[in-house]
Amino acid sequence: MRHTVLRSATREVAIGRDRPFCVIGERINPTGRRVFQEQLRAGDLSAIERDVRAQVEGGADVLDCNMGVPLTDEADLLARAITMIQGLTDLPICIDSSVVEALEAGLAVYQGRALVNSITAEDERMEQILPLVKRYDAAVIALPNDVDEIPMEPEKRLQLVRKIVDVAHGEYGIAMEDIVIDPLAMPIGADTQTALATMETMRRIRDEFDLNMTCGASNVSFGMPNRHGLNATFLPMAMTAGLTSAIMDARTPAIVEAVRAADLLLGNDEWGMAWIASHRAKQTT
Repeated sequence: MRHTVLRSATREVAIGRDRPFCVIGERINPTGRRVFQEQLRAGDLSAIERDVRAQVEGGADVLDCNMGVPLTDEADLLARAITMIQGLTDLPICIDSSVVEALEAGLAVYQGRALVNSITAEDERMEQILPLVKRYDAAVIALPNDVDEIPMEPEKRLQLVRKIVDVAHGEYGIAMEDIVIDPLAMPIGADTQTALATMETMRRIRDEFDLNMTCGASNVSFGMPNRHGLNATFLPMAMTAGLTSAIMDARTPAIVEAVRAADLLLGNDEWGMAWIASHRAKQTT
C-alpha cells in the first residue's frame, strides 16, 4: 500500500487504500463565486475564515486553496491566503493553481508538506512544475490529459498515466507514493457513460500502478438536479474502484457521511469507532 503523506506544521494526513478516505475541501475557490472574486480583487480575504470553519466542522482532512481571479496578483493572493489558512487550522493544504509563479509563492510560505494541484501529461507543464514539487518535497496531483485532448477511453488515459510516471518518477525522482492521479471525473449530464469510463480508469490505475487517486467529485453531477445525491452515490462507488481521496464538498453532511460509511464497510474504520464517535457527537448537539 502506498501512502501519500501530507503535513501542516503540526498535523500529518496519510492518503492510502488502507486509510480512511481523504476529504479535500473544495470551497476556498473563487470559481463561480462573483462576490468572493470581488472581495479578493479588493484584497479582502475575510470570507476564507468562514470557508475554513465550515469545512473543518464538516469533516475535511485537507483544504484545497485556489486564488485564481483575473486581474489580480495571484501569486501574492495565494501566499497570503495560505498564510491565513495556516493561522486558522492545522489541516494540510492542497495548493491549487495553473500559474507556476503562484504555485512557487504558495510553496515558499507553506509550513509543512503540501499537495500541488496539478500537472497534466503536457511536456511543458511537467517541465515547469515537477522541479518545484521536487524542490519543496511536495506531492502532486497529475491528470492524464495532454495538449491534444481529454481522452474518454480508459486505455488512452492509462497511456498518459504511464508517461507521467515515467517523467515524474523516472526523470525527476519523485517517489511513486507522491504521485496522485486524477482519473478525470467528467459530467454525466453530457454523457452518462463517462462515470463508467472513469471508474474503469481507476481500477486499472490501482491494479497497474497502485497509485493514490483523487478527483474533482463535484464535476460528476455538474448540470444535473440533486447534485448532492449523485455525488454521495458516486464517491463510495469510486472508492471500491480505488479512489483514495477527492476534492469535494466538505460542507454537505450527506456526501461526507457517504464516504465515512464506505470507509466502515471497506474496513478502513477499525471497529467502526469513527462512525460511532460521529454519531454520538451528533446526538449531543
